[in-house]
Amino acid sequence: MPIRELHAGYREQVLSHFLQLSDEDRRLRFGTQTSDEVVHHYVEHIDFNKDTVFGSFDAQLNLIGMAHLAYLPKSIGAPHAAEFGVSVLPQGRGQGIGTALLERAAVHSRNTRIETLFVHCLANNKPMMHLAQKAGMQVEFAYGDADAYLKLPPANPGTIVQEAANEQWADFDYALKQNLKRSNNAWWWFLGRPALRN
Repeated sequence: MPIRELHAGYREQVLSHFLQLSDEDRRLRFGTQTSDEVVHHYVEHIDFNKDTVFGSFDAQLNLIGMAHLAYLPKSIGAPHAAEFGVSVLPQGRGQGIGTALLERAAVHSRNTRIETLFVHCLANNKPMMHLAQKAGMQVEFAYGDADAYLKLPPANPGTIVQEAANEQWADFDYALKQNLKRSNNAWWWFLGRPALRN
């Protein structure tokens, strides 16, 4: 599944993605009830130069799944770690998007010398717990929260090639969907009908 690395130019699409999540989905994603105002603040402060954001797009280029890989501050004697957060819109669930985002983040983490991939979520976040356990993460529970850890081996030539191939495939997939969407809009314009909006 093509997973594209996002830059700051996608900030509005990231915001739209989060705003489409239900109240319960936002609670599970952020660990607490999250208003539109809080979502706006969170998205405005994503540092695309420091952290890494990945996205999965549907045929209409809607951001249907996204992951935020936040690099944690380095501390002496502790492994270099990054925190992984993920969300998938309802229409994209059950298609392996969450798994693909986690796999993409894990490979990128290895290639950027991250030693531990970390997930913090509510203990009753069953989709995240399933995803973490499926990936072989060690899960610890405490006071209604859950922390999951995945120890990552160092990068190797295979992971470097894998990430480059994934990025090329994602770029090709995005360009193809973009061209199909433009062709569709042009066709409806030619017929004198409004273009499809999504």
